[in-house]
Amino acid sequence: MPESSVRHDAIINAIMANVGRSTLAFEEVHADRQHGTAFWFNDLVDSTSDAEVIRQYLVTAAEVTRYDVGELTLRPELCEPAMSAEKLLMTDFAAGWTVLGELGVAVMSTAGLHAHGARKGWSWATDEITDGLAANDEDIARIGAEPQPAYILGHDVGETDGERLQAVVVGQVARGDDSHVHWDSALPVGCAGAPVFVGNPLGGGRIKLVCVGVVLPGEKQNRIATFDRIRTALRELAADPGREPVPGPEPVQGPDREAERRPSWWRKRPRNR
Repeated sequence: MPESSVRHDAIINAIMANVGRSTLAFEEVHADRQHGTAFWFNDLVDSTSDAEVIRQYLVTAAEVTRYDVGELTLRPELCEPAMSAEKLLMTDFAAGWTVLGELGVAVMSTAGLHAHGARKGWSWATDEITDGLAANDEDIARIGAEPQPAYILGHDVGETDGERLQAVVVGQVARGDDSHVHWDSALPVGCAGAPVFVGNPLGGGRIKLVCVGVVLPGEKQNRIATFDRIRTALRELAADPGREPVPGPEPVQGPDREAERRPSWWRKRPRNR
């Protein structure tokens, strides 16, 4: 087997093993348009010897969120206990997203999603793009004009039935004349907003899996909003009390709408020892 094929397989396996459950397919309800992919991201706010404090978001491309009612596809493996695949409707969909300046990226607090699961008797069982996996300044600086292999983890749209299956799309990224990082291949319909990964060599046959950022809509040479800029924008957002994201809208499912206290969009998790 060619070395390049072995490398592709190793990186794809690493993506699926670490963040295979990080993505959600969504689209405008009752409309064959505005298909997108979002993913869960844990932004590390503080770290002590005992715990890490994070803010948790859904992240996607802002352009595919601009409508009133959205439909999320809930894959069985994303919830505990596991259920059959369902469609979750979210009203006031566009209003639930906070656009990060001119980056082309939108984020949503996951509080509403957690509240919905708790009310229905299940919990989310997702993977998240962590702060350690998201590219830093040095990772982004390594991407130059010479194309390098890259991988999109998204949900394309089936040609016959529109089914939103998850797929790893193999292509390349490179830095363009505009100084932005771009995806060089055709972007499948439904993958706008998805995370993009590269495998940086560490020597000795080892690789470092890095999430470069968010692939944005476009007909060709799609721009990627890189995580160095996304991270900066999120920290600026958190530092401005007037712009703090409200809890994202809770999905509409079933007739019972009893009042409950929604969880905070701040979450604390024990540090791995």
